[in-house]
Amino acid sequence: MNFLDMLRSAERQNRSLLCVGLDPDPAKFPAHLKGDASRIYDFCAAIVEATADLAIAFKPQIAYFAAHRAEDQLERLVALMKRLAPQVPVILDAKRGDIGSTAEQYAIEAFERYGADAVTLSPFMGFDSVQPYLKYHGKGAFLLCRTSNPGGDDLQAQRLASVDGQPLLYEHVARLAQGPWNLNGQLGLVVGATYPTEIERVRALAPTLPLLIPGVGAQGGDATATVRAGLRVQGDEVTGPIVVNSSRAILYASSGPDFAAAARTVAERTRAELQAARG
Repeated sequence: MNFLDMLRSAERQNRSLLCVGLDPDPAKFPAHLKGDASRIYDFCAAIVEATADLAIAFKPQIAYFAAHRAEDQLERLVALMKRLAPQVPVILDAKRGDIGSTAEQYAIEAFERYGADAVTLSPFMGFDSVQPYLKYHGKGAFLLCRTSNPGGDDLQAQRLASVDGQPLLYEHVARLAQGPWNLNGQLGLVVGATYPTEIERVRALAPTLPLLIPGVGAQGGDATATVRAGLRVQGDEVTGPIVVNSSRAILYASSGPDFAAAARTVAERTRAELQAARG
């Protein structure tokens, strides 16, 4: 099953647009785990077990594991996800972007070492830095397009005078991803929930691509506005999928031993809000 089929299957089976982000910071763990990086797997595994039937995807952020020399724990965690919820795709949030030969190694890391179903990438170095990931047929790659951080304006909102129509940079990325770069239908785009107008613009330029939308929850993105701007449905079929990520609001819903149950409660509430916006 390819990545898009997995997304559609998880959306139907779990009735969800919610992606559970896994950004484990030992300093924020509940009291009985706090500060212990050797317990990253235990913390994340409890979250995964509590939310596996609520998620359209899981998104581990690799920096939170690598910073604590916990890559082996990430490998174990992805293996757990595959056993526990094989229908739920795993998006490795790595934001890689490098020359082709190096990208080949990063692709091995994402898809062979960790077993991810998709990866986030920076398109700044051009198509040859993206192409090695597309050799893994059935895998997905989400290109940074209009990100949720305020500094995204520094480059993404600048006009390209040398391109026909003088699009903004993020608009140009969306067109490339929908068109000439999307050789095997494997590409998606990252668009922040803090910019619903831009989500709608990206959707107009890339009507069929899956959109990974971070920023709901702790970053303040509006779930209802996000769904209305990004999701496209024709009849009963989703023609423009969205994957709406929430990380900290779910992970750190409680600082006590009930953290996993509290995470489930927040995930259920967020999923319900997204589904209600879908109508």
